[in-house]
Amino acid sequence: MRLLPFLLYLLALPTLAQQPLPVPRNLQATYAKGTRAENGQPGLNYWQNTADYDISVTFDPATRRVAGTVDIHYLNNSPDSLRQIWFKLYPNIYQKGAPRVKAFAPEDIGDGVKISALSINDEVFDVSKLAIEVTNMTVPLRRAIGAHRAATVRATYTYTLNKGSHQRTGEIEPGADFVAYFFPRIAVYDDIDGWNRVPYTGDQEFYNDFCTFRAAITVPRNFVVWATGDLTNATQVLTQKYTQRLHDAEQQDAISTIISAEDAKRYDITAPNAQNTWRFEARNVTDFVFATADHYVWQSTSLVVDPATRRRTRVDAVYNPRHEDYKEVIDFSRKTVEAMSYTFPRWPFPYAHETVFDGLDQMEYPMMVNDNPTATRDDAITLTDHEIFHTMFPFYMGINETKYGWMDEGWATIGEWLLSGIIDPKLDDDYGVARYATYAATENDAPIVTLSTQQSGVPFFLNSYPKPGMGYLYVKDMLGDELFTKALHTYIRNWNGKHPMPYDFFNSMNAGAGRNLNWFWQRWFFDAGYPDLALAAVTKTAPGYDIQVQAHGSKPVPVDLTLTFADHTTQKIHRSISVWETATSVTIPVPTRQPLTRVTLGSTLVPDSYPKDNVWEGK
Repeated sequence: MRLLPFLLYLLALPTLAQQPLPVPRNLQATYAKGTRAENGQPGLNYWQNTADYDISVTFDPATRRVAGTVDIHYLNNSPDSLRQIWFKLYPNIYQKGAPRVKAFAPEDIGDGVKISALSINDEVFDVSKLAIEVTNMTVPLRRAIGAHRAATVRATYTYTLNKGSHQRTGEIEPGADFVAYFFPRIAVYDDIDGWNRVPYTGDQEFYNDFCTFRAAITVPRNFVVWATGDLTNATQVLTQKYTQRLHDAEQQDAISTIISAEDAKRYDITAPNAQNTWRFEARNVTDFVFATADHYVWQSTSLVVDPATRRRTRVDAVYNPRHEDYKEVIDFSRKTVEAMSYTFPRWPFPYAHETVFDGLDQMEYPMMVNDNPTATRDDAITLTDHEIFHTMFPFYMGINETKYGWMDEGWATIGEWLLSGIIDPKLDDDYGVARYATYAATENDAPIVTLSTQQSGVPFFLNSYPKPGMGYLYVKDMLGDELFTKALHTYIRNWNGKHPMPYDFFNSMNAGAGRNLNWFWQRWFFDAGYPDLALAAVTKTAPGYDIQVQAHGSKPVPVDLTLTFADHTTQKIHRSISVWETATSVTIPVPTRQPLTRVTLGSTLVPDSYPKDNVWEGK
C-alpha cells in the first residue's frame, strides 16, 4: 500500500527543484497591480489603510457592562473609492443565534453590541436600520471615501461582557476581567480581498490594520488596569508609592514587586476617587485590549532588548496570588523576551512592555497575554514563551491569521520548541509532532497552504501548529543559524508593519538565503504525503560501517541516527533535509573499529508515520 506514492514521488523528482510555486490567480493579480513583487518585497504600488482610534470606555466589573464611544480617523490609502465601510463587532459572537464553533452557556448569550449612535463624515445614521450580521456590520455611504482620502467615524455603544464561556475574553473571577475586542473597529480593506468579510466564529483568529490607539478606560476605585500601550497618566491613577515602583521597574534588571498580595489587601494602590480613568496610548499596533483586577499581584522587571540604542522592555506578570504556578511566570517571561531579542529570531523585542495576565485562555495580543494557570512547570514555560512569541507573528508582521493561521501559529510553535530549552535545558518540547505522524496523509491531513477558513478540528490544528513549525525548523537546520537568520530578517524587514501573504514569505526567504528553496516549500507546504524514513541496510566495510537510510515517504525530514557500539559508547549522526532534495536514499559511512550493536533512527522533532523500520540490531 505504500509503494505507489513512493513510485510517483520518484517520477516527479527530476522536475521538483525547477518548478515555481503554484500561485492562485487572485494572488497573482497582486503582481500585475504592482502591490507585491515576486522577489518577496512590497511592490512599488503597495498600500494599506490605517486609522487613529480614540476610545473612551467605562467598565463596571460588578455588572460587566461595557459602555463606550470610539472616534476613528480612517485613512483610505487604497486606489479605490469606498462606497461602504465594513465594521467588526467581535463581541457579537455571544449574540443569540450567532454561529460559533463551540457552545456557550445560556446565561452568556445576549443581545450583543448595541450601537446607540453612529456618524460618518458628519452623516448621522439611523441605528435601527444598521445592517448588522452577527460580527460584521456594513454601512453604505451617501458620499464615498475617495482614494487617498480620510473619513471620520463616531460610534457610541454598549454590551455586557460574558461571565463564563470564556472565549479569549470575559470575566475571570469576581474582581478580575480580561476585556478584548471591546469596541467597534473598521475591517481591513486590502489589495487581495478588498474588505475582510469573514465572520468571527471563535476558531480562526484575527486580521486588523496597523493603527494608533488612545484609550481612556474608566473603572471603579481599587481596580488596576493593564493594557496594550503605555500608561500615560500613572501619577493620576496610582498613589505615589506604586508610581515610583513602576518607574523603578522600568529601569532595572532585577525582578521587583509593584503590588504584593499584602498591598492588594490595603486598598491604597489607586487614587481615592470613586472612579479612575486610566489612559493608554499605542502606536502602529493591530489591536488594543485591557485587563483589570482589584486583588492581583504585579511583578515586574525590565531588560535591554536593543544593545545599539539601549532600549528597554518592561516585562510584567499579573496574577491571583493563590495561583502558585504563576510565581515563576515573571522569570519565564523575561527569559522569553531576552531569548527573542538575542537568540531567536534575534530581533530586538519591538514593544516597550509585555504583560502576562492570569486569565482563562491561551491567547496573545499586542503587548498582552491572557494565560490560564497550568498544571505543571513545563506547561507554564511552553505556554508563556509560545504566547509571547506571537509578538513577532502576527503583530509585528501584520499577518492575516483568519486565512493563514500557519503564518503565525507555526512561528509560535517553533519559538516554543527553541525557547523552552533555553528557559529550562531539561525541557524537551515536542508539541504536536507525534500527532502529525499519526494523521499524515489521512483524510484529516490537508496541505498547509489550505485556507484556515476551510478547516477545523484536526486539520486546522496540524496545519496551524506542528506542520509549519517543523517546516521552519527544518529550513533553519538546513541553512544553519546565520544564513537562516539572514533569510528570516529579510522577511521581517520587508514586511514588518505590513500585511504579508504566503508568497511574500516564501519569496523573501529565498531572496534572503540566496537560494531557491521552492523544492522544499512545494513538498512540505503544498503537496500531500507523509514523513517516513527507514533503515534500509547496515553494511560492514573495511573502515567501519555504511548505514543506508531510505525515504519511503515524500515529506523531507532530517536524518538522526543514534549508534550504540559493543563497548557501550554511543554516537549521534545528523543530516539535514538537504540530502532529500534530489535523492530518495542516502548512505552514511561510519568509520569505527568497534562493532556496531544497534542503530536507532529518529528524534523528538522528526515525525515518522511508520516507525517500525527505524531500529537495527546487530547480530
